[in-house]
Amino acid sequence: MNVLLIGGGGREHAIAEAIKRSRHDVKLYTAMSKRNPGIARLSEDVLLMKETEVERIKDYALEKGIELCFIGPEAPLAAGMTDQLEAGGVRVFGPTLDAARIEFDKAWTRNFMQEHKIKGNPHFKVFDRSQLREAHEFIDLLGDVVVKPAGLTGGKGVRVMGDHFRTLDDAKEYTDLVLEKDDVVIEERLVGEEFTLQAFSDGTHLSFAPAVQDHKRAYDGDRGPNTGGMGSYSDAGETLPFMNYYDLDAAREIMQETIDALKADGIIYKGLLYGQFMLTREGPKVIEFNARFGDPEAMNTLPLLKTDIIDIAEHVTTGKLNELDVSFKERASVCKYLVPEGYPEDPVTDTEIRITEPLGDALLFYSSVYEKDGKVYTTSSRAIALVGIAENIIEAEAIVEEAMHAIKGSLHARHDIGTEQLLQQRIDHMNQVRGR
Repeated sequence: MNVLLIGGGGREHAIAEAIKRSRHDVKLYTAMSKRNPGIARLSEDVLLMKETEVERIKDYALEKGIELCFIGPEAPLAAGMTDQLEAGGVRVFGPTLDAARIEFDKAWTRNFMQEHKIKGNPHFKVFDRSQLREAHEFIDLLGDVVVKPAGLTGGKGVRVMGDHFRTLDDAKEYTDLVLEKDDVVIEERLVGEEFTLQAFSDGTHLSFAPAVQDHKRAYDGDRGPNTGGMGSYSDAGETLPFMNYYDLDAAREIMQETIDALKADGIIYKGLLYGQFMLTREGPKVIEFNARFGDPEAMNTLPLLKTDIIDIAEHVTTGKLNELDVSFKERASVCKYLVPEGYPEDPVTDTEIRITEPLGDALLFYSSVYEKDGKVYTTSSRAIALVGIAENIIEAEAIVEEAMHAIKGSLHARHDIGTEQLLQQRIDHMNQVRGR
């Protein structure tokens, strides 16, 4: 089977590894903007191309006789890649343009949830550039606000009272800035602990991966600017240390309601649905939905996937996911990113990364790097992800920390992700939120 993977980051490296573990005789072809050395080594051929070049990638797929395509990042989905490939007879693991709107149009998503009375929707309003005064008045009304551009921002456009805004005037100033280019979503700030739930979807049925917690802040102690994600962890079951199964079931129900509502509107969502939640005193609330695997969350869950990902994709694309038992190893995982010094505000670029000794039991996924003359160099974004898998989170974290000593370069990482101290802080905070 000839399979195409679109994308060249750490998430896509994890997808590529899962594809190559398949029991099927798979020949992997990839299309990516920069040559990811980990993905390239798994591939029969690599097309170096901007991942939103829909027609050229479609031509490449037809030329190579591609039967199945996995789309990693959000930009090709928002460019209509799935629709064009399916029109050419290629099966695609990734939602159509209409379905992927759940990620790239936050205003539409909030209104969609409200229209269908889907649980977990915070108090919000959407404003366009003609409604500047009304937006300011809504900020005054809510007080404790979150301000989001309606469109794609790579996970870095959201601003939160207390973290980014010291005053209501700060929130209004950022709202004005967003409205120069986009509509804006203003909503109540949710208080609790964030978690991610990912699910395979055939448009009717969902199969869930274990819950994951990502860490957006750049530095230890949840300090510094937001990033695309500095690392994440999952536990040896389906929940996280600060969650219970009632929380998990409530989040799963919200995602099922969302798939059902899309279907009722004539939109069949096929691919991976990513729900980012805030676990509040009242239960899970939706921060956002994404239309693809998370990065870094894919690197926690895909190495634990026991079911063949090709079988999953075939059951997703044919609407028969309920006929397949999707399961994961009951192991814990910790993922930590090594990023260029100065990331995300002033990253050092084009510096060599060297691996000087074996990594022990850790897995390595290349992300935003490039290979030249047999050497690997940084770009301006996250470089390498290390993943540890063990019986518990603490042991998985130790595997990653030990492997970090083998990687040399102008790199920085968060060392507190998955540590006992930080996990206890999460548990204590959630207990406080619940009023215990």
